[in-house]
Amino acid sequence: MPSDDAMRPKRESAESKAETTKRVSQELTRAATERREAKTAKLRAARLAQEESQPEQPIAKSRRKTSDTSGSK
Repeated sequence: MPSDDAMRPKRESAESKAETTKRVSQELTRAATERREAKTAKLRAARLAQEESQPEQPIAKSRRKTSDTSGSK
């Protein structure tokens, strides 16, 4: 039978806990970045495909409302 000491997890030093936390944090950040970039690429491809399938329409110039700055009421 193994002794009680063999069954207990070893205590980590504060430095190794910090390293573990840093590694996990970096892995999560990296995974989130990869998901975001994949989603962006997918959406970009869909937008480009949609733009290619639609006929080109001229862009209408926007009309700005001008306020009366003469100060007369």
